[in-house]
Amino acid sequence: MEKIINYKKMTAGQFFEKFATLIGLLAVITIFAILKPKFLDVNNIFNLLRQASINGLLALGMTFVVLTGGIDLSVGSILGASGIFAALVAQNQNIPWFVAVLVGLGIGFILGSVNGIVISWLKVPAFVATLGMLSVARGVTYLASNAQPVPGLSEGFLKIGGGSVGIIPIPVIILAVVFVICSILIYRARYGRYIFGVGGNAKAARVSGINVKKIKWSAYMIAGVLSGLAGVVLTSRVSSGLAMAGQNYETDAIAAVVMGGTSLAGGRGRLWGTLVGVLIIAVLNNGLDMMAVSSYWQLIIKGLIIIAAVMMDSLNSSND
Repeated sequence: MEKIINYKKMTAGQFFEKFATLIGLLAVITIFAILKPKFLDVNNIFNLLRQASINGLLALGMTFVVLTGGIDLSVGSILGASGIFAALVAQNQNIPWFVAVLVGLGIGFILGSVNGIVISWLKVPAFVATLGMLSVARGVTYLASNAQPVPGLSEGFLKIGGGSVGIIPIPVIILAVVFVICSILIYRARYGRYIFGVGGNAKAARVSGINVKKIKWSAYMIAGVLSGLAGVVLTSRVSSGLAMAGQNYETDAIAAVVMGGTSLAGGRGRLWGTLVGVLIIAVLNNGLDMMAVSSYWQLIIKGLIIIAAVMMDSLNSSND
Protein backbone atom coordinates (compact mmCIF):
# COMPACT_ATOMS: atom_id res chain seq x y z
CA MET A 1 0.00 0.00 0.00
CA GLU A 2 1.00 3.66 -0.11
CA LYS A 3 3.57 4.69 2.42
CA ILE A 4 2.15 6.80 5.25
CA ILE A 5 3.71 10.24 5.07
CA ASN A 6 3.50 13.05 7.61
CA TYR A 7 2.64 15.98 5.35
CA LYS A 8 3.98 18.52 7.85
CA LYS A 9 7.40 16.83 7.75
CA MET A 10 7.32 15.89 4.08
CA THR A 11 10.63 16.50 2.29
CA ALA A 12 10.84 17.87 -1.24
CA GLY A 13 11.73 14.38 -2.47
CA GLN A 14 8.72 12.80 -0.77
CA PHE A 15 6.43 15.52 -2.11
CA PHE A 16 7.68 14.96 -5.67
CA GLU A 17 7.40 11.17 -5.34
CA LYS A 18 3.79 11.37 -4.17
CA PHE A 19 2.58 14.09 -6.53
CA ALA A 20 4.92 13.72 -9.54
CA THR A 21 2.12 12.52 -11.81
CA LEU A 22 -0.19 15.38 -10.84
CA ILE A 23 2.63 17.90 -11.32
CA GLY A 24 3.30 16.35 -14.73
CA LEU A 25 -0.37 16.69 -15.70
CA LEU A 26 -0.45 20.37 -14.72
CA ALA A 27 2.78 20.98 -16.64
CA VAL A 28 1.46 19.35 -19.82
CA ILE A 29 -1.83 21.28 -19.60
CA THR A 30 0.09 24.54 -19.12
CA ILE A 31 2.33 23.88 -22.13
CA PHE A 32 -0.58 23.14 -24.46
CA ALA A 33 -2.58 26.09 -23.09
CA ILE A 34 0.32 28.39 -24.00
CA LEU A 35 1.00 26.86 -27.41
CA LYS A 36 -2.69 26.41 -28.31
CA PRO A 37 -5.02 28.72 -26.33
CA LYS A 38 -8.04 26.92 -27.85
CA PHE A 39 -6.95 23.87 -25.89
CA LEU A 40 -8.75 25.29 -22.84
CA ASP A 41 -11.99 25.79 -24.77
CA VAL A 42 -14.86 24.27 -22.78
CA ASN A 43 -16.04 22.13 -25.68
CA ASN A 44 -12.53 20.77 -26.21
CA ILE A 45 -12.15 19.98 -22.50
CA PHE A 46 -15.41 18.04 -22.38
CA ASN A 47 -14.53 16.24 -25.61
CA LEU A 48 -11.16 15.33 -24.08
CA LEU A 49 -12.86 13.98 -20.95
CA ARG A 50 -15.36 11.99 -23.03
CA GLN A 51 -12.48 10.36 -24.87
CA ALA A 52 -10.53 9.76 -21.66
CA SER A 53 -13.46 7.92 -20.05
CA ILE A 54 -12.85 4.82 -22.20
CA ASN A 55 -9.22 4.45 -21.16
CA GLY A 56 -10.22 5.42 -17.64
CA LEU A 57 -12.51 2.41 -17.30
CA LEU A 58 -9.86 0.08 -18.72
CA ALA A 59 -7.14 1.56 -16.50
CA LEU A 60 -9.19 1.25 -13.30
CA GLY A 61 -9.73 -2.44 -14.03
CA MET A 62 -6.06 -2.83 -14.91
CA THR A 63 -5.12 -1.28 -11.55
CA PHE A 64 -6.79 -4.17 -9.68
CA VAL A 65 -4.81 -6.66 -11.75
CA VAL A 66 -1.45 -4.88 -11.41
CA LEU A 67 -1.94 -4.47 -7.65
CA THR A 68 -2.00 -8.28 -7.40
CA GLY A 69 1.28 -8.43 -9.32
CA GLY A 70 -0.36 -9.45 -12.61
CA ILE A 71 -0.89 -7.96 -16.06
CA ASP A 72 -3.77 -8.10 -18.53
CA LEU A 73 -2.98 -7.71 -22.23
CA SER A 74 -6.49 -8.67 -23.32
CA VAL A 75 -8.52 -5.67 -22.12
CA GLY A 76 -8.62 -4.06 -25.57
CA SER A 77 -9.84 -7.26 -27.22
CA ILE A 78 -12.42 -7.84 -24.48
CA LEU A 79 -13.61 -4.28 -25.08
CA GLY A 80 -14.02 -5.08 -28.79
CA ALA A 81 -15.89 -8.34 -28.17
CA SER A 82 -18.21 -6.79 -25.58
CA GLY A 83 -18.95 -3.85 -27.86
CA ILE A 84 -19.83 -6.08 -30.81
CA PHE A 85 -22.21 -8.32 -28.84
CA ALA A 86 -23.84 -5.28 -27.22
CA ALA A 87 -24.28 -3.74 -30.68
CA LEU A 88 -25.84 -6.93 -32.09
CA VAL A 89 -28.48 -6.74 -29.35
CA ALA A 90 -28.91 -2.95 -29.62
CA GLN A 91 -29.72 -3.35 -33.34
CA ASN A 92 -33.11 -4.72 -32.31
CA GLN A 93 -35.17 -1.62 -31.61
CA ASN A 94 -37.67 -3.64 -29.57
CA ILE A 95 -35.10 -4.70 -26.97
CA PRO A 96 -34.51 -2.21 -24.09
CA TRP A 97 -31.13 -0.49 -24.22
CA PHE A 98 -30.11 -1.81 -20.80
CA VAL A 99 -30.33 -5.41 -22.08
CA ALA A 100 -27.56 -4.59 -24.58
CA VAL A 101 -25.54 -3.08 -21.73
CA LEU A 102 -25.97 -6.23 -19.63
CA VAL A 103 -24.86 -8.37 -22.58
CA GLY A 104 -21.70 -6.29 -22.96
CA LEU A 105 -20.97 -6.54 -19.25
CA GLY A 106 -21.69 -10.27 -19.35
CA ILE A 107 -19.18 -10.87 -22.14
CA GLY A 108 -16.59 -8.92 -20.17
CA PHE A 109 -17.39 -10.93 -17.04
CA ILE A 110 -17.04 -14.27 -18.86
CA LEU A 111 -13.77 -13.45 -20.64
CA GLY A 112 -12.25 -11.80 -17.57
CA SER A 113 -13.26 -14.77 -15.42
CA VAL A 114 -11.65 -17.18 -17.87
CA ASN A 115 -8.44 -15.17 -17.58
CA GLY A 116 -8.62 -15.43 -13.79
CA ILE A 117 -9.29 -19.17 -13.81
CA VAL A 118 -6.47 -19.93 -16.23
CA ILE A 119 -4.02 -17.80 -14.25
CA SER A 120 -5.10 -18.69 -10.69
CA TRP A 121 -6.03 -22.37 -10.91
CA LEU A 122 -4.21 -23.59 -14.04
CA LYS A 123 -1.13 -21.53 -13.09
CA VAL A 124 -0.51 -20.16 -16.58
CA PRO A 125 1.64 -16.99 -16.39
CA ALA A 126 -0.53 -13.86 -16.67
CA PHE A 127 1.41 -12.54 -19.65
CA VAL A 128 0.85 -15.75 -21.64
CA ALA A 129 -2.75 -16.29 -20.56
CA THR A 130 -3.92 -12.77 -21.37
CA LEU A 131 -1.90 -12.69 -24.60
CA GLY A 132 -3.81 -15.81 -25.63
CA MET A 133 -7.12 -14.22 -24.60
CA LEU A 134 -6.20 -11.16 -26.67
CA SER A 135 -6.18 -13.37 -29.75
CA VAL A 136 -9.22 -15.47 -28.75
CA ALA A 137 -11.43 -12.47 -27.96
CA ARG A 138 -10.45 -10.72 -31.20
CA GLY A 139 -11.22 -13.86 -33.18
CA VAL A 140 -14.64 -14.16 -31.50
CA THR A 141 -15.30 -10.51 -32.37
CA TYR A 142 -14.56 -11.09 -36.06
CA LEU A 143 -16.70 -14.23 -36.16
CA ALA A 144 -19.67 -12.57 -34.44
CA SER A 145 -19.61 -9.54 -36.73
CA ASN A 146 -18.25 -11.22 -39.86
CA ALA A 147 -15.57 -8.50 -39.61
CA GLN A 148 -18.21 -5.90 -40.58
CA PRO A 149 -19.52 -2.85 -38.70
CA VAL A 150 -22.78 -3.31 -36.78
CA PRO A 151 -24.84 -0.11 -37.36
CA GLY A 152 -28.44 0.92 -36.67
CA LEU A 153 -28.27 0.93 -32.87
CA SER A 154 -31.26 1.95 -30.76
CA GLU A 155 -31.61 5.58 -29.68
CA GLY A 156 -31.52 4.75 -25.97
CA PHE A 157 -28.28 2.83 -26.39
CA LEU A 158 -26.65 5.68 -28.32
CA LYS A 159 -27.24 8.10 -25.44
CA ILE A 160 -24.81 6.14 -23.22
CA GLY A 161 -21.75 7.31 -25.11
CA GLY A 162 -23.09 10.39 -26.88
CA GLY A 163 -25.47 11.93 -24.36
CA SER A 164 -24.96 14.42 -21.54
CA VAL A 165 -26.55 15.36 -18.23
CA GLY A 166 -26.53 19.14 -18.41
CA ILE A 167 -23.06 19.88 -19.75
CA ILE A 168 -21.45 16.75 -18.26
CA PRO A 169 -20.99 13.90 -20.78
CA ILE A 170 -22.58 10.63 -19.62
CA PRO A 171 -19.30 8.66 -20.11
CA VAL A 172 -17.61 11.02 -17.64
CA ILE A 173 -20.40 10.41 -15.12
CA ILE A 174 -20.04 6.65 -15.62
CA LEU A 175 -16.29 6.86 -15.02
CA ALA A 176 -16.83 8.95 -11.87
CA VAL A 177 -19.33 6.44 -10.45
CA VAL A 178 -17.02 3.51 -11.24
CA PHE A 179 -14.10 5.34 -9.61
CA VAL A 180 -16.09 5.85 -6.40
CA ILE A 181 -17.11 2.17 -6.32
CA CYS A 182 -13.53 1.01 -6.96
CA SER A 183 -12.22 3.37 -4.28
CA ILE A 184 -14.64 1.92 -1.74
CA LEU A 185 -13.53 -1.60 -2.65
CA ILE A 186 -9.85 -0.76 -2.44
CA TYR A 187 -9.72 1.63 0.52
CA ARG A 188 -12.83 0.98 2.62
CA ALA A 189 -13.47 -2.75 2.28
CA ARG A 190 -11.55 -5.77 3.55
CA TYR A 191 -11.24 -6.83 -0.08
CA GLY A 192 -8.81 -3.96 -0.71
CA ARG A 193 -6.48 -5.18 2.04
CA TYR A 194 -6.58 -8.63 0.45
CA ILE A 195 -5.68 -7.16 -2.97
CA PHE A 196 -2.67 -5.31 -1.54
CA GLY A 197 -1.70 -8.32 0.55
CA VAL A 198 -1.70 -10.71 -2.40
CA GLY A 199 0.34 -8.31 -4.51
CA GLY A 200 2.80 -7.55 -1.72
CA ASN A 201 3.50 -11.13 -0.67
CA ALA A 202 1.26 -13.93 -1.95
CA LYS A 203 2.81 -16.56 0.33
CA ALA A 204 2.31 -14.46 3.45
CA ALA A 205 -1.25 -13.68 2.35
CA ARG A 206 -1.97 -17.39 1.91
CA VAL A 207 -0.58 -18.19 5.36
CA SER A 208 -2.74 -15.47 6.91
CA GLY A 209 -5.87 -17.13 5.53
CA ILE A 210 -6.50 -15.14 2.35
CA ASN A 211 -7.76 -17.20 -0.59
CA VAL A 212 -5.11 -16.00 -3.03
CA LYS A 213 -6.62 -17.80 -6.02
CA LYS A 214 -10.04 -16.23 -5.56
CA ILE A 215 -8.58 -12.75 -5.05
CA LYS A 216 -6.52 -13.01 -8.24
CA TRP A 217 -9.53 -14.37 -10.13
CA SER A 218 -11.65 -11.47 -8.89
CA ALA A 219 -9.09 -8.91 -10.08
CA TYR A 220 -9.19 -10.27 -13.65
CA MET A 221 -12.98 -10.55 -13.46
CA ILE A 222 -13.25 -6.87 -12.48
CA ALA A 223 -10.87 -5.92 -15.30
CA GLY A 224 -13.06 -7.90 -17.69
CA VAL A 225 -16.32 -6.30 -16.53
CA LEU A 226 -14.87 -2.79 -16.78
CA SER A 227 -13.50 -3.64 -20.23
CA GLY A 228 -17.01 -4.74 -21.15
CA LEU A 229 -18.42 -1.46 -19.87
CA ALA A 230 -15.78 0.46 -21.85
CA GLY A 231 -16.81 -1.52 -24.94
CA VAL A 232 -20.46 -0.52 -24.43
CA VAL A 233 -19.55 3.17 -23.98
CA LEU A 234 -17.23 3.21 -27.01
CA THR A 235 -19.73 1.41 -29.24
CA SER A 236 -22.45 3.85 -28.22
CA ARG A 237 -20.14 6.81 -28.76
CA VAL A 238 -19.17 5.84 -32.33
CA SER A 239 -22.78 4.74 -33.10
CA SER A 240 -21.66 1.37 -34.44
CA GLY A 241 -20.10 -1.89 -33.35
CA LEU A 242 -16.60 -2.13 -34.82
CA ALA A 243 -14.62 -5.35 -35.03
CA MET A 244 -11.35 -3.40 -34.82
CA ALA A 245 -12.40 -1.46 -31.71
CA GLY A 246 -9.99 -1.57 -28.78
CA GLN A 247 -6.85 -2.52 -30.67
CA ASN A 248 -3.74 -1.47 -28.71
CA TYR A 249 -5.89 0.07 -25.95
CA GLU A 250 -4.14 -2.15 -23.41
CA THR A 251 -0.95 -0.11 -23.94
CA ASP A 252 -2.59 3.13 -22.84
CA ALA A 253 -4.26 1.40 -19.89
CA ILE A 254 -1.00 -0.06 -18.61
CA ALA A 255 0.78 3.25 -19.18
CA ALA A 256 -1.84 5.14 -17.16
CA VAL A 257 -1.59 2.67 -14.29
CA VAL A 258 2.20 2.81 -14.10
CA MET A 259 2.35 6.59 -14.54
CA GLY A 260 -0.18 6.84 -11.72
CA GLY A 261 2.22 5.23 -9.27
CA THR A 262 1.05 1.61 -9.20
CA SER A 263 4.03 -0.72 -9.05
CA LEU A 264 4.28 -3.46 -11.68
CA ALA A 265 5.65 -5.67 -8.91
CA GLY A 266 2.28 -5.43 -7.15
CA GLY A 267 1.24 -4.47 -3.64
CA ARG A 268 1.64 -0.71 -4.05
CA GLY A 269 -0.47 1.81 -5.89
CA ARG A 270 -3.28 4.36 -5.88
CA LEU A 271 -6.47 4.70 -7.87
CA TRP A 272 -6.44 8.49 -8.06
CA GLY A 273 -2.98 8.27 -9.61
CA THR A 274 -4.37 6.00 -12.32
CA LEU A 275 -6.96 8.65 -13.24
CA VAL A 276 -4.24 11.30 -13.39
CA GLY A 277 -2.26 8.99 -15.69
CA VAL A 278 -5.34 8.60 -17.89
CA LEU A 279 -5.69 12.38 -18.11
CA ILE A 280 -2.01 12.83 -19.02
CA ILE A 281 -2.42 10.45 -21.96
CA ALA A 282 -5.69 12.11 -23.02
CA VAL A 283 -4.17 15.60 -22.80
CA LEU A 284 -1.14 14.50 -24.81
CA ASN A 285 -3.29 12.90 -27.52
CA ASN A 286 -5.60 15.91 -27.73
CA GLY A 287 -2.89 18.55 -27.56
CA LEU A 288 -0.61 16.87 -30.09
CA ASP A 289 -3.57 16.43 -32.46
CA MET A 290 -4.36 20.14 -32.16
CA MET A 291 -0.74 20.92 -33.01
CA ALA A 292 -0.97 18.58 -36.02
CA VAL A 293 1.88 16.41 -34.76
CA SER A 294 2.27 13.22 -36.79
CA SER A 295 0.69 10.12 -35.28
CA TYR A 296 4.06 8.40 -35.70
CA TRP A 297 5.73 10.95 -33.45
CA GLN A 298 2.86 10.58 -30.99
CA LEU A 299 3.62 6.85 -30.73
CA ILE A 300 7.29 7.62 -30.07
CA ILE A 301 6.45 10.19 -27.38
CA LYS A 302 3.99 7.84 -25.70
CA GLY A 303 6.53 5.00 -25.76
CA LEU A 304 9.19 7.17 -24.14
CA ILE A 305 6.75 8.22 -21.42
CA ILE A 306 5.95 4.56 -20.66
CA ILE A 307 9.66 3.72 -20.42
CA ALA A 308 10.26 6.70 -18.12
CA ALA A 309 7.33 5.69 -15.90
CA VAL A 310 8.63 2.12 -15.57
CA MET A 311 12.12 3.44 -14.77
CA MET A 312 10.68 5.59 -11.98
CA ASP A 313 8.71 2.60 -10.69
CA SER A 314 11.90 0.51 -10.61
CA LEU A 315 13.81 3.24 -8.78
CA ASN A 316 11.02 3.67 -6.21
CA SER A 317 10.86 -0.11 -5.67
CA SER A 318 14.61 -0.34 -5.15
CA ASN A 319 14.45 2.46 -2.57
CA ASP A 320 11.65 0.81 -0.52
